[in-house]
Amino acid sequence: MTELQVLLISAISLGFVHTLLGPDHYLPFIVLSKARKWSQAKTLWITFISGVGHVAGSVILGIIGIAMGISVSKLEQIEANRGSIVGWMLIAFGVGYSVFGLYKYIKHGGHNHLPNFILPRGLKNMKQLPKSNVKASEQGKLTPWILFLIFVFGPCEVLIPLLIYPAAQHNSMGIAFVSLIFGLSTILTMLITVYLGYKGFSFLNVKKHEKYMHLVAGAIILVAGLGMQFMGW
Repeated sequence: MTELQVLLISAISLGFVHTLLGPDHYLPFIVLSKARKWSQAKTLWITFISGVGHVAGSVILGIIGIAMGISVSKLEQIEANRGSIVGWMLIAFGVGYSVFGLYKYIKHGGHNHLPNFILPRGLKNMKQLPKSNVKASEQGKLTPWILFLIFVFGPCEVLIPLLIYPAAQHNSMGIAFVSLIFGLSTILTMLITVYLGYKGFSFLNVKKHEKYMHLVAGAIILVAGLGMQFMGW
């Protein structure tokens, strides 16, 4: 077995493992698909585009760094810094979406189940508002773009060391193959995991709990961001 074959096998394995062990790679898509009532096709398409951006960001950084002669340790430090930034971005998104979810919950009558002492005076006597006439497909147009931007900034730390050997051998074809195989493994794992999560949700009867879904989605995204930032997910 040649060195390149070993690298390609490693790329497949690391792409699979680093994605599966990082809940931030799939949980946001699963919970938002339910909260936003995305179709299966739309959910997988958003996941695919975000995955491409996720891998492409690290591939471009790695190739530029190698071309400029930046050391592996410095490139890994850059990726670590990007990871910290993305962690905070995910936390901010989770907090913001949780606030939005709480607003939606209160707007649609959820305030009736909350203690009076935590409600503003204006909400205590608020009647349940009619549901918006805006179609579900017209709601939350920014959400997919926010996810995409977060994933573009998201690092693939394990990819950088894989690119070093073919780069040292001045093997541009090897760099391309390693990048492609790692990307395919990562994106395919994301798609399969999101698909299974989407299907799993379809077996749950959450119709009567729909008013909670935005709040739950925000909380789960927040937890994923906290785990990425402080627990190394």
